[in-house]
Amino acid sequence: MAQPTPPSPGRVFVWLQSAREFVDRATHGSGRLLIMAVVVGAGVGLAAVAFRWLVATATVIFTGTTDYSATEGHPAHPWLPWLGGAFVILAPAVGGLLYGPLVHKFAPEARGHGVPEVMYAITKRGGRIPGKVAIVKSLASAITIGSGGSVGREGPIVQIGSALGSTLGRFVRMPESQLRTLVACGAAGAIAATFNAPIAGVFFALELLLRDFAARSFGVVVLSSVTASIVGRSILGDHPFLTLPTFSIVDPSQFALFAVLGLLAGLTGVGFTKVLYAVEDLCNWAWHGPEWLRPVVGGLFLGLLLFALPQMYGVGYPVLEKGVQGGYVFGFLLLLLVGKVVATSLTIGIGGSGGVFAPSLFIGAMLGAAFGQAAGALFPVYAGQTGTFALVGMGAVFAGATRAPITATIILFELTGEYSIILPLLLAIVISTGVSRVLSKDTIYTLKLRRRGVSVDGGPGGILLHSTLVREVMSDAPDPVSSRLAAAEGARMLLATGKRALPVVHQSGEFIGIVTVSAISDALGNDDDAASITLSNLIEVPVVAHPEVTLDTVLDAVLAATESDGIPVVDAEGKLAGWLTPDAVLRRLTDKPVGQRA
Repeated sequence: MAQPTPPSPGRVFVWLQSAREFVDRATHGSGRLLIMAVVVGAGVGLAAVAFRWLVATATVIFTGTTDYSATEGHPAHPWLPWLGGAFVILAPAVGGLLYGPLVHKFAPEARGHGVPEVMYAITKRGGRIPGKVAIVKSLASAITIGSGGSVGREGPIVQIGSALGSTLGRFVRMPESQLRTLVACGAAGAIAATFNAPIAGVFFALELLLRDFAARSFGVVVLSSVTASIVGRSILGDHPFLTLPTFSIVDPSQFALFAVLGLLAGLTGVGFTKVLYAVEDLCNWAWHGPEWLRPVVGGLFLGLLLFALPQMYGVGYPVLEKGVQGGYVFGFLLLLLVGKVVATSLTIGIGGSGGVFAPSLFIGAMLGAAFGQAAGALFPVYAGQTGTFALVGMGAVFAGATRAPITATIILFELTGEYSIILPLLLAIVISTGVSRVLSKDTIYTLKLRRRGVSVDGGPGGILLHSTLVREVMSDAPDPVSSRLAAAEGARMLLATGKRALPVVHQSGEFIGIVTVSAISDALGNDDDAASITLSNLIEVPVVAHPEVTLDTVLDAVLAATESDGIPVVDAEGKLAGWLTPDAVLRRLTDKPVGQRA
């Protein structure tokens, strides 16, 4: 048998070089981002499982049950039988005594519903979220929900996942553009693992956080979402997040009712947003004591509400399911709707930590179920369609509150697995989103930021400018010249460099201003003593940019600087740091490479 011919040294060298290039690609640039997306997804999947365990444990400790909202007859706590059902009055106050100081001392950004803080980190902080936020948010939200706070666990796990993505990205020193993507990966994985809905997780991150559906972001976020979902399913099992009825349409005329439901859902979504922040303002106005004590005192008022309506205790998914399945009468459905709006608003207003994602689904389910019962009473052909209208109401109210129609559609589709829900759901969601847009400039998430003076308007381009620092895209400045240089020599230097302007500095290196082609040309052509003119006579003081400001703050100045082809970038010490050109801004918007300073 012939022996195999050994590879030539040249071929071995080629193989080794290819292997090295593969390793380089896998650990740098887009390859490293893909690897980190998988790591973040796996970490968030584990974090989601751990957080659900924390919530369940806290609920058992505070109530003696796995979910107090699902109980009948307002039972007493097994450890405090002498209090009867009245123990729920004290439970939120005791919980506030635990999470109030924790949040106040270690991570104030963990207060509230979470998603606005993630949006702020992406748009204003380059994706940087302190790692301690994940720990504090986990504990504070678990205690808030377990002690009766009528909020969701999705907002907290989004903030936890985003903080994990940011921390891991900064640990491996990812650039800011990729760090923001990793933050979105964490958020997508959080939704995927919590709802068992990987597609909805992707669109939640892209539509609400990044506001960017570019292929480079889409693929990475999908990878993280799928990974988190696999991890969650492997531990928790591949079970539906909610047990929902089969969707059906009995008559084409039912679409007219879905349109009316979409209108009501838009009004309800905006109303929920308005009440949420009105209650928060009321709590701010009424409270003048230490901030850490606010959840304790406010918790007593929340406890009174829970005593009157125990179905509002915690997230309330069992109540949601029962409402969708037609387990409540019309009047009680409306009571649950109003009660959830008030209970969630009060929980957030007193400083609780939890999300508004699940409450918006709850409110939508109650609205849709009540609407379905009314429709069945008026038109017998629609009798028994309570669940159908409730499912559509869930997506429509969520869309009205968040103006995220794609996410709302996908998540209800994934929860039901019914393709037939798409057409009525889309109809109601589009109408609800339109109503919301007409009635309110902001969503339930962006309003919190606008009240801080932070704007996230302007679409993907505006978000990109709002989240990109000048130092990320500035190029090297032209070689500076001395103010003592003769105008004629300055003209020769301009011709040699091909620039339209040159920076002028002191001998100490401090930036003074610029000299432009037009200023030198005018001086040399019109002054009789042109030979004696120095650049100090021609200096202009332009608008300058600081390296640490965002592009949106200097955009107008850059576009207006036609004679200098951009503006100088000057650091805090007054030294010339670089040059920001219109081309650099355009390349950033189109995601093309920009020349960086060496």
